[in-house]
Amino acid sequence: MDTTQLYNIWLKNVKEPELISELKAIKDFPEEISDRFYKDLEFGTAGLRSTIGAGTNRMNVYTVSRTTQGVAQYLKENFSNPSVAIAYDSRIKSDEFARAAADVLAANGIKVYIYSELMPTPMLSYAVKKLSCSAGIVITASHNPAAYNGYKAYGPEGYQLTLEASERILSIINSIDIFNGVKHSDFDVSLQNGIIEYISNDLIKEYLEYVKNQCVSAEIDKSDFRVVYTPLNGTGNKPVRAILDKIDIKNIIVVAEQELPDGNFPTAPYPNPEIKESYTYALKLAEKVNPDILLATDPDCDRVGVAVKSNESYTLLNGNEIGSLLINYLLKRRKESGTLPKNPIIVKTVVSSDQSRKIAAKYGCEVIEVLTGFKYIGEQIELLSKKQEQDRFILGYEESYGYLVGTQVRDKDAVVASMLICEMACYYKKQGKTLLDVLEEINKEFGYYLTRQLSFTLTGESGMQKMKSIMENLRNNPPQSIAGYGVTEISDYMTSTKTCSVTDNTSTINLPKSDVLQYKFEDGSVIIRPSGTEPKIKIYLSSISNNKETALTILDKLADQVANLVEI
Repeated sequence: MDTTQLYNIWLKNVKEPELISELKAIKDFPEEISDRFYKDLEFGTAGLRSTIGAGTNRMNVYTVSRTTQGVAQYLKENFSNPSVAIAYDSRIKSDEFARAAADVLAANGIKVYIYSELMPTPMLSYAVKKLSCSAGIVITASHNPAAYNGYKAYGPEGYQLTLEASERILSIINSIDIFNGVKHSDFDVSLQNGIIEYISNDLIKEYLEYVKNQCVSAEIDKSDFRVVYTPLNGTGNKPVRAILDKIDIKNIIVVAEQELPDGNFPTAPYPNPEIKESYTYALKLAEKVNPDILLATDPDCDRVGVAVKSNESYTLLNGNEIGSLLINYLLKRRKESGTLPKNPIIVKTVVSSDQSRKIAAKYGCEVIEVLTGFKYIGEQIELLSKKQEQDRFILGYEESYGYLVGTQVRDKDAVVASMLICEMACYYKKQGKTLLDVLEEINKEFGYYLTRQLSFTLTGESGMQKMKSIMENLRNNPPQSIAGYGVTEISDYMTSTKTCSVTDNTSTINLPKSDVLQYKFEDGSVIIRPSGTEPKIKIYLSSISNNKETALTILDKLADQVANLVEI
């Protein structure tokens, strides 16, 4: 069926005045019609994510409901008396999409537990585990701009769905007519008859107490520690402030313009703690109140960024730097307190800094490397749990500001990370050090592992084709050198092969297949992959040296030349 036919079917069947007006407005714009209808919004291991609007390639109540019908049928195939936990963030239509999902599940006879107000993604993961649910759904587009929303689906283990489960659900979704194949119920009626139930506040309190128990320096005095915090108009405001209060950090100044939920993100168009512009208002506030650190969490509060006071200004740490600081702090403090387990484990993603390996080795800690995507870290926790070895897990992290301590949540958790970052900064403050001072000590001891991420936005159907072409060309014509640095090893995670350019020896990568290419040379590496959640191709640069200036020079050369590598 062509896009014009689909457009006319939608125009005939949608009931919402907003969607009808939107469809009528594009009647004379074939390129706009094509972009909205050239494909179905595809359900994968990261769920759904797209801009909000009318069409099969957009986030709306129809695509959300059809997806949920597929989830419902999958659950009834695989579980007796299935149940689902649902959470949602502050984004436009998040509450509406959450209710739509609940309605479909209830119509299919599936018990629903839903939070009565917006909640962070990690609290959804916690609810799935604690309520023994068969699955979980959270409506969020994480750190994307305001035009986006998304739908993440979780398995009973509390992490996002595996490839096998998502592929089965996708096959079911593809068989469902979006207007006639979805069951619906009334939310309020389902609430009255008990098939939909609000999650108790007791579970929220239990979660916060669980997070508090992850402290490793509870005894230190925090009375003189000051934090400026911005939830970026998202879900972090209540839980982050609550957990900091629980560990006796009372001096928390919240950025007023970004305190309350607002899916338009009026003062942070890109509500991403990786981006310096997100801290504009926090930095203005910091000039007045002089905090020790700034914290920023993204809209669904699974990522956290940090800026540290340095003389009269504030320096933003990147995700790898925060990861190194946390690894060093947790291993050091737990060894000192006698709580470091035998054979401890840290789990990192392939695109995260290898400095973690050097730090971990000092403490006899194993490092497990997984593909990008926190579900793979969650899988490692589950494997440890099945062997009754979950206490070995110290930290899971990825360079994109995602961290997890503890094993009852199986996704990145900015609530526990915010708490530990503040505790860590307070601990070092007592020694007359900032986090920047400690980071410099780490670099001098283990080497400067400098990193930089570049991303190129390629939107629409043509953008998808361009990304595919870039990756195919790199596979067919692998570079022998990058920015003058000879490539010594190529890892292709799609073919699961690692080839040494010097010896031509090939070995197998024992990880699931993924569209990722890595090029290593003596003093660093370049990793290239299309994003799984955004219309972008991402490039991760790293350099290694015992000398900071040398490492910076390598990084700058790579950044100057790498665009040529992907022909952008």
